[in-house]
Amino acid sequence: MTDEMELTEKDLTMPKSQVAIMLCTMNGQRFLSDQLESIRDQSVVDWQLWVSDDGSRDKTIAILEQFRTLCGSDRVTICLGPRRGFAANFLSLTCNTEIQADYYAYADQDDVWEEEKLARALSWLGTVPANLPALYCSRTRLVDEYGRDIGLSPLFSKAPSFANALMQNIGGGNTMVFNRAARSLLLEAGWDLDIVTHDWWVYMLVSGCGGKVMYDPESTVRYRQHGANIVGSNVNWPARMLRVRMLLDGRFRDWSIRNLRALQGVRHLLTPENRWRLDAWAKCRQKRLSSRLVNVYRSGIYRQTLAGNLGLLVAAVFRRL
Repeated sequence: MTDEMELTEKDLTMPKSQVAIMLCTMNGQRFLSDQLESIRDQSVVDWQLWVSDDGSRDKTIAILEQFRTLCGSDRVTICLGPRRGFAANFLSLTCNTEIQADYYAYADQDDVWEEEKLARALSWLGTVPANLPALYCSRTRLVDEYGRDIGLSPLFSKAPSFANALMQNIGGGNTMVFNRAARSLLLEAGWDLDIVTHDWWVYMLVSGCGGKVMYDPESTVRYRQHGANIVGSNVNWPARMLRVRMLLDGRFRDWSIRNLRALQGVRHLLTPENRWRLDAWAKCRQKRLSSRLVNVYRSGIYRQTLAGNLGLLVAAVFRRL
């Protein structure tokens, strides 16, 4: 589901709600201070920062401890991650039951948040009934390692949905904010999962379980592009060609297998329609070409661009889904 989002200054005035910001770090000393400063400068002031460090060997912990001293130990908590990669680190933090708030936001160690990032998210999330899972994400402004503007991430115009989530993630985790009902889904699913990325998992889970997803066309994060990025933007042609190559060399097929297994584990949480869609998507990977193409059509799966959907059909023909 999606909604039009045009926020005014009046809209950004909202009832006080506590936000748990979940930040994962690993040798992040180079850019971490900028991110922490942008969190401290948020117009939404009722937040608590939870950091899971995955074994940093640089000055990351020292920077975090200094920030805790500045903000107070009641606002900043530092814990140890599972050391099983960034996705497991984020999910372990998400499923930490000591963390209790009205809303939950992911943060990467090397970005910079715009001052109204949380305010925009909470303005929309506050319109969703509390018992309905809801996920906010947005476009990003790309910057280089020195903070210089590169451009904007791709603008997605098609509605967010489970049919789209099966094929791609439209929202970076660094922009994601979700409500307590969505967090409950994540808790029930658990953290010890073989998933590709935590943000793609959240998009699949919330959309698959009948929740609402907002993709905000306004950028709320300055997304830093540098050599140590684990996941980068696909805004330029070299990056897009890399994704095409990953699709054709079977990497996407491997990702699909992992996502399908994880989704089967929460099958009981999906809506009846999306259980049927998941089964149709699984049949897209059968041996017979005619069966694969028929089920691509029946499942309704889609990507956000024409080129992406053409790539989807090519992948189906060559058994790369």
